[in-house]
Amino acid sequence: MLGETGHFGEAAKRCNVSQPTLSVQVSLLEKQLGVTLIDRMPGRVAPTPVGQDIINAAKIILNGLDEITVLASSSKGNLGGAMRLGVAPSFGPYFLPHLLPKLHSQYPDLKLYIREDRPRLLEKAVLQGETDCGLGPIPFDEDDFVSEQICRERIYLAVPREHPLAKLDSVPMAALKGARMLTLGPGHRLMDEVRKLADMSGAILALEYEGSSLDAIRQMVSIEMGISLFPELYVRTEFAKDEGIKVLPVTDWQGTRDIGFFWRRSSARGSHFQALAKLASQIADQLFARSMP
Repeated sequence: MLGETGHFGEAAKRCNVSQPTLSVQVSLLEKQLGVTLIDRMPGRVAPTPVGQDIINAAKIILNGLDEITVLASSSKGNLGGAMRLGVAPSFGPYFLPHLLPKLHSQYPDLKLYIREDRPRLLEKAVLQGETDCGLGPIPFDEDDFVSEQICRERIYLAVPREHPLAKLDSVPMAALKGARMLTLGPGHRLMDEVRKLADMSGAILALEYEGSSLDAIRQMVSIEMGISLFPELYVRTEFAKDEGIKVLPVTDWQGTRDIGFFWRRSSARGSHFQALAKLASQIADQLFARSMP
């Protein structure tokens, strides 16, 4: 709690102990370990570098104990009874409305706690045990995670209706040279794809503007502030509502992203997450089998 609050009084309150008791316990732990865990400054406290490492390790251990309790008290029939699911904002909001009703029907006793965040922050939360499982672009570092892919999304180019490229049915990569490309901010895997295409084609990355959401980027494209890339499920869900934009494939660029569930390799709940991924994969197959708008 000290690492989160930065204050002995607030941390003691959350732990339901007195401030002197908490202070003594921290001092005893520091003496036992032989290191300083907390920097004490006027008006605030903060973990030392080794203190932060120990806090992170403790979170993983405590969440591992929680997983053991879940496995002991709940059957696979309700996926453990409770699950903290992290979702990427470029996929989760457009997929969960299809997944959640069927998930609730199949596992009516499952309590699902959903957190939406940028993929890199979700990966960190999963590794530190703050989130049980993530849904979004599959992490690049497979050594730390186990993942189950549920779909492969194609990535499309979107241009204003009045843009010269809108006259085409597909866009050769060379035609993007000099075009102004908008992108989401750091922490979004989709930003990596925009950068990659810009580097390959000679397009200009609009670094002075970083969108906070796909909706914000779409609005900027619609008012002719630039062009951008959008993943397939978002295109299927949202672009039917927007008459001011044309969506096009880039013919000589294989832009795709793999979407799936991922969790810590050390997690004891792999069977729960695999069952969730199996259901989600069936739903994704149905969604992507439909014709594009």
